[in-house]
Amino acid sequence: MTEQYDHEVVVIGGGAAGLSAALVLGRARRRTLVVDAGEPRNAPSGHMQGYLSRDGMPPAEFLAVGREEIARYGVELVRDRVVDVTGGFAVTLAGGRTVRARRLVVATGLRDELPAVPGVAERFGRDVLHCPFCHGWEVRDEPFGVLAASAASVHQALMVSQWSKDVRFFLHEVAEEELTDQDLRRLAAAGVEVVPGRVAGLVVEDDRLTGVRLADGTVHARSVVYVAPRPVPRTGLLERLGAELRETPFGAYPVVDPTGLTTVPGVWAAGNAIGFAEQVVHAASGGYRAAAAIVGDLLMADLDAAVPDASEV
Repeated sequence: MTEQYDHEVVVIGGGAAGLSAALVLGRARRRTLVVDAGEPRNAPSGHMQGYLSRDGMPPAEFLAVGREEIARYGVELVRDRVVDVTGGFAVTLAGGRTVRARRLVVATGLRDELPAVPGVAERFGRDVLHCPFCHGWEVRDEPFGVLAASAASVHQALMVSQWSKDVRFFLHEVAEEELTDQDLRRLAAAGVEVVPGRVAGLVVEDDRLTGVRLADGTVHARSVVYVAPRPVPRTGLLERLGAELRETPFGAYPVVDPTGLTTVPGVWAAGNAIGFAEQVVHAASGGYRAAAAIVGDLLMADLDAAVPDASEV
């Protein structure tokens, strides 16, 4: 049955979720191909935190170790991009190669769309941050700025106040009247200073963030700025396959069951491909769950094919 397929499983995406899935599949002796476009979401960060036993490890090193591990079990990895997938599953790569698989794992993640404020993109992952759980400890007690993307950014300002008692919330394009009375009470209780006015850019000296400049020329001395990027899920391939998506405040993501199975039979998704808040440790766990489910699914399909149901004979 499997001779007509190049691989039993193609994993699209070589980040934490994809490599974790590939490791489990390889160890289960399933012929697996990982297609990696080389665009991990956490590439701008020098280190990753909060992953037990890997706390502080550079993301690039983490991925390099993962690639070495899957290679031990015969998993093939190619540096390429999937440009098309059809039912069946025929997977076409940008390099011209087309492979067929019995099952798919989509671990294409998402990209962060940053506020169009001069200096933000250039400093992102260094002293412009988005997640206090990822980086808060490393910058604890420094003067923080929080750049509001919307009134919902109040939550971010309140959260980061646990890592520093010197927090200024720059409203930027958010009008003061958009903040509720509860927002204002909580910000005051947390000691967060609300700063109205549009942010014109960041001040950088000697390759170090030193302040936030407002449109009126006022500069607020800050050494860390938190932003809330707009997540843009990479769901193009899933949509092409007909997967059902669900709208969330952070974008549209595929509807999945607890193992990551989408509404398309034979297609699983994992990592940031299924949600905005999937940290590295969550992504690795999701890849594991998806792979384990696929191993069982393939086994049952093969057994059923070997011994047909008597009622169908």
